[in-house]
Amino acid sequence: MVQQVMVQQVGAVTSEDGAGRAKGRSSLMRSPQFSSFVILIVLLVVFALADGNFLSPLNISNMMAFLPELGIIALGMTLLLTAGEFDLSVGAVFALAPVVVMLLVQNAGVDIGVALLAGLLLCIAIGAINGVIVTKIGISSFLVTLSMLLIVRGAALYITQGFPLKSWDQPGFFVTLLAGSFNIGAFRFYTSLWWFIGLSLLAVYVLRYAKLGNWISAIGSNRNAAVARGVPADAVKIWLFILTSLLAGLAGMISAFRISAASPVAGTGYELEVIAMVVVGGTALTGGRGTILGTIVGALMLRAIRNGIVLVGVPGLAYNIFVGVIILAMLILHALLQKNATRS
Repeated sequence: MVQQVMVQQVGAVTSEDGAGRAKGRSSLMRSPQFSSFVILIVLLVVFALADGNFLSPLNISNMMAFLPELGIIALGMTLLLTAGEFDLSVGAVFALAPVVVMLLVQNAGVDIGVALLAGLLLCIAIGAINGVIVTKIGISSFLVTLSMLLIVRGAALYITQGFPLKSWDQPGFFVTLLAGSFNIGAFRFYTSLWWFIGLSLLAVYVLRYAKLGNWISAIGSNRNAAVARGVPADAVKIWLFILTSLLAGLAGMISAFRISAASPVAGTGYELEVIAMVVVGGTALTGGRGTILGTIVGALMLRAIRNGIVLVGVPGLAYNIFVGVIILAMLILHALLQKNATRS
C-alpha cells in the first residue's frame, strides 16, 4: 500500500514537472523576442540562399561595423520606451556631439580628451532639458523631442555651415578606444562591438534584475500607481532621457572616428530606425514592457534587411518599404501574442 502511494506521488510530481516544462516552452514561444528571433533566422536563410556572399566574412564584417552604433542608441531607447516615453532627437544628437568635438579640437585647440568630455556634457544637457520639460511641464515627449530634433540639427548645420568636418585618422588612445579595429580569423570588427556588448549586458541587468528596472516597467505600465507606491517617476524619466541622449552622442563619436569625418547631417532618420529596432524586438510602444535581447534581435534584423536587399539586387531606396512591412507585421504579431497571453 505504501509503495503504491509513493508511486502515485512520484507520478504526480513527474506530471507537474512535465506540465511546468511545457508551460515554460509555451511561454517562451509566445514571447515577442522569440517570434522576432524566428523571423531573423528566416531572413538570414532567405538572403543566404539568394546570394552566397551574404554570409561571407567580408559582408558580415561590413554589417557588424555599423550595427553597434545604432544598437547603442537602441539600448537607451528601449529603457525610455519601457517607461512610456521616446526621444526623436537622438539622430540629431548623433551628429552634433562629434561636430562639437571636432570644432573644439581643430578650431579652439582643445585637448581631445577635454573635447570629448565637453561633447558628452552637451548630450547630458540636451537629455536633461527634454526630461525636465516632459515631466515638469507635462508636454508630450513626441512634441518636445521633435522640437529638440529641429534645434539640435539646426545648430549642427549652422556651426558647420553645412559642411562635414574632416577628422583625424592617425592612431591615438581615444581613436583606438572608440573606433579601433581587430581581427578574429577572416572577420574584422571594431571596438564599438565591445561597447555594444558591455552596454547590452548592463542594460539587461538593469531591466531584469535591478530595482530601477522594476521602477521603469512600473512607470510605463501605470505611472500613477507607481508614484503611489513611492517610485520617483519624474526623476527616473529625466535620467532615462539623459541616458538616451548620452548614448546617442557616444554612438555619434564612435561613428565619426570610424569614418574619420563628422557630418552635420549624420544620423538623419536614425530616430525612426532605432524605434523600429526596439519595437520589432518586442518592446511595447505604450510602455510597461521592454526587452534588451529583443532589441538586439531587432537591430540585427534591420541591418540584415538593409544589407541583404542590396545584395539580392533590390534598389536600396526600397529599404523603407521592407522596414515598414516588417514593423507592421511585427506589431500585429505582438498584439496577437499579447491577446493570447491575456486570455491564457
